[in-house]
Amino acid sequence: MSTLAPVRSSHTVTHGPGVRVRPKVIGADALVPLDDGRRVPYANLDYAASAPCLEAVHEAVTRALPYYSSVHRGAGYPSQVTTDAYEEARDTVREFLGAWRRAAVVFTRNTTDAMNLLAHAAPRGTTVVVFETEHHASLLPWRRAVRLPAPATPAEAITLADQALADAPCGPRLLVVTAASNVTGELWPIRELAKVAHRHGARIAVDAAQLVPHRPLDMSELGLDYVAFSGHKLYAPFGAGALAGRSDWLRAADPYLKGGGASASVTASRTRWASAAEQRHEAGTPNVLGAIALAAACDALVPHWDALAAHEERLLNRLRSGLAAIPRVRELTLWGRGARVGIVSFTVDGLPAREVALALSGRHGIGVRDGKFCAHPFVRHLLSGDGTAVRASFGVGTTEEHIDRLLAALTRLTGELADSDDWSPSPM
Repeated sequence: MSTLAPVRSSHTVTHGPGVRVRPKVIGADALVPLDDGRRVPYANLDYAASAPCLEAVHEAVTRALPYYSSVHRGAGYPSQVTTDAYEEARDTVREFLGAWRRAAVVFTRNTTDAMNLLAHAAPRGTTVVVFETEHHASLLPWRRAVRLPAPATPAEAITLADQALADAPCGPRLLVVTAASNVTGELWPIRELAKVAHRHGARIAVDAAQLVPHRPLDMSELGLDYVAFSGHKLYAPFGAGALAGRSDWLRAADPYLKGGGASASVTASRTRWASAAEQRHEAGTPNVLGAIALAAACDALVPHWDALAAHEERLLNRLRSGLAAIPRVRELTLWGRGARVGIVSFTVDGLPAREVALALSGRHGIGVRDGKFCAHPFVRHLLSGDGTAVRASFGVGTTEEHIDRLLAALTRLTGELADSDDWSPSPM
């Protein structure tokens, strides 16, 4: 019935035989003010925090608005249409993640919400094994966690997880790991870690927030039990994320939120909760437009994975080689070599990260992130102590000019620093 489902073919534009055009983002031509009063095109290098909205996502939400209504229990035609679109969005996310047909897909606010839902649903006494390199969303929610140190190599990550799971007490066990680091962009060996977890009778939950905007992920093929990700990092900034995976823990747990929709029946003496994992943990009116936006982003990206990966690899090589050539600039990396997505963090010797970020914005119209990136233990490890860094991250709308502008700006900043014998950073 739904008239709101994304039209998949509309997102694959061709110009000549076999030539695909990358999806477009809204705001690519936005102008931003500089400190000197000029306005320049914005160079958005902060995708890892929140990616811009795809045009296809905006179009899907616009199509949905005239029929927007309540879901699941409304009798009116708009309600029926909206319900169909909402459930089709769930199917789209399941397909996008390569999840098995009966896998649960619970819509959440974001990855943090999804991981907290999983922590809530994990059986009492579950031992969670997690690396200190994780984003706080994956590091902090657990009742009983074994924290592993930052591994020196991917092979050591596998060895550390293997030993920790072997030493864990009997009972439910869960290995939690990122697919791609939000600090360094480095890809983790999730296939091998899944095999280790299953060999010990444990499950694996993967934070895919920084992977799925850049690369395809197939839960079934990789052997993943749970995957969490955020729409706002996937070019769908409408407040939705998802937790996908095995339904038994979710069906057995009390509702994450208690309220309308989570209950099958309520009497004066007894409440019987819904049996389906999705209904049980999506109490209240859900973020219907967020789910539709999320599905539209999934559909828009799938036809373009090869082109997006090649585009990103060119930009990544350009950025990393350029940073390596600038005195005083040091890239942060856990393993040095290996595959990664479009995320690079670095420091500038003699300049606080905040000051670098503000100078890039005010003088050059470049947006980056500075701080510890909600991964405080990991950044401390990379810096061998306390401190902060600058993070440049990119995706669909990034151009070579954006990368070159960043490199030129950093060259200028470090040159000014070198030319000033008595230079000192401004107070923070």
